[in-house]
Amino acid sequence: MKQLSIIILLVSLAFSGYPADKGKIEVPLRFDRYYNLAEVEEALRALHQAFPKLTKLDVVGKSEEGREIYALTINNPDTGNELEKPGVYVDGNIHGNEIQAGEVCLYYANMLLTKYGENEQITNAVDKNAHYIIPVVNVDGRYYFFEEGNTPSTNRSIRVPYDDDGDGLFDEDGPDDLDGDGNITQMRIKDPHGQYKPDPEDPRIMVRVKPGEKGEYTLLGYEGIDNDGDGRLNEDTEGYLDPNRNWGSSWMPPYVQRGAGDFPLSGTGLKAIADYIAARPNIIVGYAFHNTGGMWLRAPADKSIRLDPSDIAAFDVVGNEALKMTPGYVYHASHELYPTYGDFTTHLYFINGILGFVGELFMRNQETFRSKNESQKQDDLDFSGRGGSSDRNRELLQFNDFLTQGELYKDWEKFDHPQFGEIEIGGWVKMSSRLPHPFMLPDLVHRNASVVLHSAQHTPEIEMEVYDVKKLDGNLNRVRVRLENKKGLPAMTAHAFKTKLYELDRLMVNGAKVVAGGKITDKYFEKVSYKEKKPEIQFLAIPGYGVVEYEFLIEGKGDVTFSFESQKAQNVTASVKL
Repeated sequence: MKQLSIIILLVSLAFSGYPADKGKIEVPLRFDRYYNLAEVEEALRALHQAFPKLTKLDVVGKSEEGREIYALTINNPDTGNELEKPGVYVDGNIHGNEIQAGEVCLYYANMLLTKYGENEQITNAVDKNAHYIIPVVNVDGRYYFFEEGNTPSTNRSIRVPYDDDGDGLFDEDGPDDLDGDGNITQMRIKDPHGQYKPDPEDPRIMVRVKPGEKGEYTLLGYEGIDNDGDGRLNEDTEGYLDPNRNWGSSWMPPYVQRGAGDFPLSGTGLKAIADYIAARPNIIVGYAFHNTGGMWLRAPADKSIRLDPSDIAAFDVVGNEALKMTPGYVYHASHELYPTYGDFTTHLYFINGILGFVGELFMRNQETFRSKNESQKQDDLDFSGRGGSSDRNRELLQFNDFLTQGELYKDWEKFDHPQFGEIEIGGWVKMSSRLPHPFMLPDLVHRNASVVLHSAQHTPEIEMEVYDVKKLDGNLNRVRVRLENKKGLPAMTAHAFKTKLYELDRLMVNGAKVVAGGKITDKYFEKVSYKEKKPEIQFLAIPGYGVVEYEFLIEGKGDVTFSFESQKAQNVTASVKL
C-alpha cells in the first residue's frame, strides 16, 4: 500500500505540471517554479533573514480558517522612517487560483533586496520609498488550490460557507477529484445520440456534430458526482464570497453584485488588510495582481463615476509606460472590461487616496505553435476544450505536447463512475490555461515587477525654492516660494484634495508674522489668490510634474523657515534671512 501511495503521488504531481522535487528555498529565490502556501511563507522568511536591516516581516491578520497573512516591508532605515517616505503597495493572489500573482510579488521583493547596492535604479527605489508586499491575500484559496483537486478556475473564493443552490445545505456539492490525480478535468460518456464527437485531426478535442450527423459523446462537465442527490453536478462549491467584491467603496449587495458578501469587508482577511493599508497613509500607489488577460486596469470600476482629469493623467504616467514594458497588454479603466462594485482598487482610490492598478497577468495567446508564415489562430473561449476553433485548440495541444512535454493536458482515460457507469476523464489540468508554464514564468514576473519599480521611480519628489525676496515699505517683505514635483505621480490626488479625504498637504511659514499669503495665479500680471484666514498655512496639492508658487507678505527681520508637509511625499524645508 505504501508503494502504491507513492506512485499515486508522483502521478498526481506529473499531471499537475508541478515538479515532485522542488528543491530548497534559498536567496536569491528561483522563479522557474510555483510556490505552495507554505513555501511562500518560507521564501518571505528567507528574504527577511538574508536582509534583516532592510526588511520587516509582519502578520497582517488571519484568514477565515486561521491561516496567517504575511506582509514584507522593504525600507532602508538609514534614509528615513518608512512612514515619512512615499509608499508602494503590492499584493497578489486575491483569488485563490491566481498563483502567478503571488510570484510577481515575491519577485519584486527578491529583485529589490538582491540587487540593492548593485543596481542604481533599484538602490534609489529602496532608499527613497517604503515597499509593502503581501504575496498572498487569499491564503486559504492558495492552500487548497495546491493541496486539493481543482480546475484552472476553482478555489477563487474566500472560504465562507454559502448555499449556492438554495437547498439549505452549504458547499456540499463541489467538484470531486474522482481519479485522485490532483486535478479536476472533464468527463465524457459515449452516447450515439450525443452532441459531440472527437476531432478527426486530434481526438482529444471535442467538436459539435453537424445537423443530421451521428454523435459519439455527451460532455458531462467537470469531474464530480451528485453529492446531494438533486440531479446536478458541482453546483454548490466552496464559498462564494468574492474577495474582489467585498471592499469598502462602491459596494453593492449580492442581488446586484454576485459574491459581494453580507456587508463590506465581511471577509476576515480583507478587513485586516484594509486596516494594514489605513495604518500606512504614506502609500501613494498600489498594485493588485491577478492571473489572466494581459491588462492594466485603473479606477473607476463603475462607468457612472468620473475622475478628475489630473488624476487620470497621473494614472496614465504609469499605465502608458506599462504597455511598453508588457507587450500585448491593454490599459484602460476597469469598467471598460465590465462594471464591478466593491473592488479593491476602487477602495484604494476613494478610501485611501491611492492610485491603484490591477495587473491581469497571463495571455494564453502566448502559447503558440506555428510556423513563421502562419497567422494567429482564433483564441479558445474556455478551458474545457469545447469552445473556440478546432485550429486553436489543436495549436494549444501542440504547445502542450512539444513545449511542456505533455504536462498541461491529461489524455482521456476510462473511469467507472458511481452514477454514470463507464465514462472517460481528461482535459486541461489545474496548472494550465490561466497559468503560464514555469518555463514562461521568469519573463512574466520580471516585466510586471519592473512596472511596479517604474511606479516607485515616479512617486512624488518635491523640491522647494525661495526664489524672490523683495523689500517693501516699512518693515514689510514680499517673499515668493516655488514648489516643484520632479516626478509623474502627485503628492496628493485631486480627488483626495477636493473631498478632504485625509489631512491636506500644506505649506507653512515659521519664524515671522505673515500679514498675507496665497497662491500666485499669474506671476506675470502679479495676481495672487490671498487666503483670508491664517495665511501662514496654505493648503495645496502638487500634481505630477507640477509647479505651484506662493507669495507671502512678512513683517520683521530674521530667519524665516518654509516647510512643506505631506502624508504621501517626503517633507521639505527652505529658509531665508530677512
